Amino acid sequence: MASKDRILRQKEETRKNILDAACAIVKEEGWQGLSMRKIADKIEYTAPIIYEYFANKEAIIQEMTKIGFLTLTKELEKAKAQFNDPAEQLEAMWMAYWTFAFQDKEMYQVMFGVEMTCCTQKCNEAEGPFKLFISVISEIMAESNPTEEIVKQKYFTFFSVIHGLISINIINNGLSASINNQILKDAIGGIIRSIQVPV
Repeated sequence: MASKDRILRQKEETRKNILDAACAIVKEEGWQGLSMRKIADKIEYTAPIIYEYFANKEAIIQEMTKIGFLTLTKELEKAKAQFNDPAEQLEAMWMAYWTFAFQDKEMYQVMFGVEMTCCTQKCNEAEGPFKLFISVISEIMAESNPTEEIVKQKYFTFFSVIHGLISINIINNGLSASINNQILKDAIGGIIRSIQVPV
């Protein structure tokens, strides 16, 4: 039994090493630099060992995309937990989303297809951030009893503005931090005010 556990641990460790190497290559060379051969060279494995764990480069990208969405979901949960008021939660969550996009720019690019083709396979983990945002928007709008479609529309209003600003910054090396911060706060605050029921 102990040897079976050890083999499982070794397999998990090898899998993690492959993904860590892929991340390191992407940070150094961008997504276009990622290849199975480079991953094998980086961790001093033979290419066939890499293929035992992942069928191809797309399978590695798919796994990295899942990890990205799980990480983003955790960051959003942490931001939400800092406040009790739904409007403050929503602002903190979008600010955390923004921070995530620039702390791990390459991961954000593959998750959302900024300057590259994102993973074509849908991953369940992508639902995590969406569901969190939808729940808080629903709470803010509860008194107006919105339909599911209206809540989704409000989410995509937020997403369009914030993802658009992130994409501009990634592609064009963007605006200054102070201008970005002001645009971001104005956009988030304006949309939150538009969905709140007047007192």
